Amino acid sequence: MSPASTGASTIVGAAPSVPVVDSRMAPGGPGYRRMSFALFLAGVATFALLYSTQALLPLISGEFGVAASEASWTVAAATGGLALFVLPMSALSERFGRRTVMTASLAVAVTVGLLVPFAPNLTALVVLRAVQGAALAGLPASATAYLAEEVRPKALVTAIGLFVAGNSVGGMSGRVITGWVAQEWGWRVAIGVIGVIAVACAVAFRLLLPAPRHFKPGSLRPRVLARTVRAHLANPLLCRLYAIGALFMTVFGGVYTVIGYRLTEAPFGLPQGVIGSIFLVYLVGTVSASTAGRLVGRLGRRGALYASGATTATGLLLSLAGSLPLVLLGLVLITGGFFAGHAVASSAVSKTATQGRAQASALYQSAYYIGSSAGSTIGAIAFHAGGWAGTVGVGLLAVLGVVTITVFGTRAARLQRQQLATAA
Repeated sequence: MSPASTGASTIVGAAPSVPVVDSRMAPGGPGYRRMSFALFLAGVATFALLYSTQALLPLISGEFGVAASEASWTVAAATGGLALFVLPMSALSERFGRRTVMTASLAVAVTVGLLVPFAPNLTALVVLRAVQGAALAGLPASATAYLAEEVRPKALVTAIGLFVAGNSVGGMSGRVITGWVAQEWGWRVAIGVIGVIAVACAVAFRLLLPAPRHFKPGSLRPRVLARTVRAHLANPLLCRLYAIGALFMTVFGGVYTVIGYRLTEAPFGLPQGVIGSIFLVYLVGTVSASTAGRLVGRLGRRGALYASGATTATGLLLSLAGSLPLVLLGLVLITGGFFAGHAVASSAVSKTATQGRAQASALYQSAYYIGSSAGSTIGAIAFHAGGWAGTVGVGLLAVLGVVTITVFGTRAARLQRQQLATAA
């Protein structure tokens, strides 16, 4: 029988070639839709719980008799707890698996979420929120690491964008629902409703998320973890991406912590339910995050960051107007620019880190939520000192930081290309 008839190689002694099949998930492939929807729901639960008190700050201030800067700690404590614990939780995910850690984190967070409405005073409320934020720390870094391992590289930006879109839906629905529920039954019932919704999301997430196929357990040894973290912090590109994430979130945290106070005051004087509905602009973030992949395809990563920064800055300036439609347009631009920039930066981290992806993502998330805590606190202090213009000033400084870092990165990349061309 001839070689041709058997399908064997015609070269004597040569092994037949075996096509390499990428078994990772891709759009349209098996498991991709289930995975996308599961992580979308995890994003919904994370942001709904994390920012459940943000739209309710004027009511919390009224009940406990505190200023905006004090009530804002119910937000800053949650995001600060997440920032502090995201790195240790990412280490646990390297050892025990992404899905296991995400499931446990959601379970603890929703349990605490059902206790938050019963906080007897502001101190207890802040402590419970800090614990809740620490529990949620297992979600963001583990989710992006899961995607980096289980999704094909060309689909990674889109997949992470869908997870970020879930964040935006969670942030929006949490604030809209709490606004209207609180107007009728108070802020405690409103937070309880969010807790129940988060329980449903957590159960569906666990049932839908496919088991990981490409996860390889790592070490829990502190020395190994420290070495991985040092390597990431020694990478200039990763450090720039961490700073960009923190600065974008400084803008977002400040704006959405204070906006409720501004809209209750003259010349707007809006009721709590209407203020909660303002957060429907988060839908813009859902769209901008999920289309970040196409934006990068057209403009490149740095071009997409420039566009996101310019959009955010334009929105901040428009929000200074005394006209409600212009303020709303400003919020739309701020939200769209922020979520696009966040999706671009976080996906770039996952692509840049070839080892210790969970730690790389954890460092990004830590910087990101430190930015949120800083924005919530500094934005509230600036509002107390200089009104809305003070909060906008803080935001514009943060956007200037994003642009400056991106310009530096552009020049560094150009210099590297010139050096490579010279060496060649």
